[in-house]
Amino acid sequence: MQTGTAHLFIPGPTNLPAEVQRAMIVPMQDHRAPDFADLLAPVLDGLKPVFGTHAARIALFPGSGTAAWEAAIANTLSPGDKILIARHGQFSALWAQMAQALGLRVEAIDVAWGAPCPVREIERRLGDDRHDEIKAVFVTHNETATGVTSDVAGVRHALDTCFHDALLFVDGVSSIGSIPFEMDAWGVDLAVAGSQKGLMCPAGLGILAASPKALAAMEASTMPRSFLDLRAMLNAHDAGSFCFTPPAQLLHGLRAALDRLHREGLAQVHARHHRLASGIRAGIAALGLKIVAEHPSFASDTVTAIRTPQETDAREVIEIARTRYNTQFGAGLGPLAGRAFRIGHLGDLNEGMCLTALGMAELSLKAAGARVDLGAGLAAAQAVFAAHAPTPAFAIAAE
Repeated sequence: MQTGTAHLFIPGPTNLPAEVQRAMIVPMQDHRAPDFADLLAPVLDGLKPVFGTHAARIALFPGSGTAAWEAAIANTLSPGDKILIARHGQFSALWAQMAQALGLRVEAIDVAWGAPCPVREIERRLGDDRHDEIKAVFVTHNETATGVTSDVAGVRHALDTCFHDALLFVDGVSSIGSIPFEMDAWGVDLAVAGSQKGLMCPAGLGILAASPKALAAMEASTMPRSFLDLRAMLNAHDAGSFCFTPPAQLLHGLRAALDRLHREGLAQVHARHHRLASGIRAGIAALGLKIVAEHPSFASDTVTAIRTPQETDAREVIEIARTRYNTQFGAGLGPLAGRAFRIGHLGDLNEGMCLTALGMAELSLKAAGARVDLGAGLAAAQAVFAAHAPTPAFAIAAE
């Protein structure tokens, strides 16, 4: 029998703030009633600064980030179109697989798991595309499987340098709401997120932001779509509702989560994630372990993938954490299965929670046979947190 608090340190779903949980305890309501717009409009408006956009339109689809992936493709591209995508982790590979399943021609750039999106190689491929066959470039901003963040602005620069008109698609599922995302400034045409990570809500909403250029591309798209029809959903949003029954309780939670993000301040949210991630990384290094990210300059501030020693099975580390210490860590995916585990450090998180994650990781690693000095990771993280104290906490309760 487990006692006390269950510790969730996976990269999503993330911990739900109490005020988000409370906000969802509401009666069922009529989503066709005129006052439903009073709930929906603030959610759509509150998402815009989180995405870093004034110009884009935002649509909410019942589903997950994967549903928003498919909506982005189905509404702006056509069967037979060619896309360019870097595969450097589980989720970038899955996005490429989806594109192929939907009838697109996929030109993939395969790089090591642990490396970021290869901007220079993308620029070279775009420069060689003399007949503008490439209709879109897909970028996974934050590869959740490896804990690597890529340079979206660099990809936009590559497109502009080559005078290439391809659409820029960005998966921001594990970045938006936690680390800087500047849709307008980076020239992103379609940005994808989900409700269950940095937005601190249950899974259930795929979120798609579309630039004016992306909206214009809908006119030429011949991809079949019905449930994921962006034009129909935007029209429904304009009328204050959805095309079909929405998860209304989740919308109440998302509104509370957005209020919380804006009350803390997005710059402070981003700084907090960087500070906490720095402590986690310092702790892992002090244990003598390596992270999957090949260089600290592109290590993610939302999830750290940790390589276990050769003699230690990461799956055993995860199982010990779960069964002995009531703690959930993320599993290694694909070729990292059994060779790495992941600590998610995004959303509703603070220093004490990160120290708990490190402490549980130390105990689990030790029990699995890894040669780690108990307390070394904690001390290193504490040193980081002591040297970079947070600003005074923002008011949790609504004024």
